[in-house]
Amino acid sequence: MHRRLAFIDSLRGIAVLAVVIQHALEVIVREHPTGAYHAVLHDAIGYYMNFGRFGVVLFFFVSGFVIPFSFPASASPVNDFAISRFFRLYPAYWASIVIGLVTMQALTSRTYPLSQIAANLTMLQSFLEVPHLWDFYWTLTIELLFYLVCIVLFAAGLLHRRLTAVAIVVATALVGTAVAVLVEDRAAWMVTEVGLNLSAMFLGKIIRDTVIGGRLRWRHVALCTTLYVLFAITLSGKRYGGIYQDDFFYSYSIGAAYVCAALVFIVFAAFGERMAWRPIAFIGVISYSVYLMSPFAMDWIQHYAWPGDGPLAWFVFVAEVVTSSILVSLMTYSLVETPSISFGRKLRSDRSTPVAIEPALGRQGAAQ
Repeated sequence: MHRRLAFIDSLRGIAVLAVVIQHALEVIVREHPTGAYHAVLHDAIGYYMNFGRFGVVLFFFVSGFVIPFSFPASASPVNDFAISRFFRLYPAYWASIVIGLVTMQALTSRTYPLSQIAANLTMLQSFLEVPHLWDFYWTLTIELLFYLVCIVLFAAGLLHRRLTAVAIVVATALVGTAVAVLVEDRAAWMVTEVGLNLSAMFLGKIIRDTVIGGRLRWRHVALCTTLYVLFAITLSGKRYGGIYQDDFFYSYSIGAAYVCAALVFIVFAAFGERMAWRPIAFIGVISYSVYLMSPFAMDWIQHYAWPGDGPLAWFVFVAEVVTSSILVSLMTYSLVETPSISFGRKLRSDRSTPVAIEPALGRQGAAQ
């Protein structure tokens, strides 16, 4: 059986709070008069550090730490893994679509084509070349892709080989850096960015293999982190460099987000449960719901409870957004996520027939 690790939930809490705060501050800068504070706020969250991307990449590291070790010791591990992931992700995701559609209709009278809604219900809209209903859904595409890669590697008997993740990170970083330097094509850079995000996930696995089980050494972490950082900085410079626009994506802020996420994750993993902070870990437990529901909670707050302008009012707005997001997410976590996960467990195969996986790793871990 897996057990939750409080420091992993703390990382989830930090990640989702960073995303929520970034989005709230973007609303302030983009849609409300900030006067003399505009440049300071804009540069802080757009030019020097994109906290939203930092939080997303931190989530990717957590997924790499958790997901490869989520294949159960059962008669049908791949099938059970797929069932577990489906009921972990889809019901809450569908709930967010419903809440989002209601929110947009109520606040802006905006509607969406049925074909776009149908494609988004599959969570495969990126592969179908259909726009996301809301931009923040892009991270779920990366999650699904990582699950698929893990399934393929598991089925091939490679996922828990000692140096598989190391080879993936090294190869992806070298090829990705070369593409960023040598290829002048934005489409190629976008595809390469997917590789960077997957590299963060596999680097999370490498760190897991180092701090739990001792199958790898810190020299492996150092090598892979160095290549990952070079990859992230180089690609960010090409993908988001140039003229600084009003979209909060610039090479410095994106590169800093990838680098800082790696450093924060490594520190937390190195010190383990000593880094756990229970209030933040609690938010981490419901972080998936917070991630999905916070944009719509923010829309309602902005429409009906905007506190005014000025530093104190902006602080109140951010606090309102964070608080309302947590309260709404507590309901969706209790009413949607938890029952769905429990139902999914009932559909999994009999655990009495184990498969040959690494027992030292299979018994330890953090349930997502």
